[in-house]
Amino acid sequence: MNDNILQLLAKEIATNMLNQPDREIKGDEALISSGVIDSFHLVDLALYVEDTFGVIIDDSELNAETFDTLDQLVELIRARRN
Repeated sequence: MNDNILQLLAKEIATNMLNQPDREIKGDEALISSGVIDSFHLVDLALYVEDTFGVIIDDSELNAETFDTLDQLVELIRARRN
């Protein structure tokens, strides 16, 4: 299930946020701290996660500590879904 979540997140980011549908985003790739995702996309990503996976993301979690990699985000989603 983790791989499926990661693939969905990577596809959403590459296609709808970066407009690079062929881009491969790895689970450990830094997204926020490297500047791949800006603050506007971060909010979009949080809304996507909430709508798609049925979890709540607090505004205080919208930072590189929580959202910097897909692996971190997958872990957050898994923890909230249980």
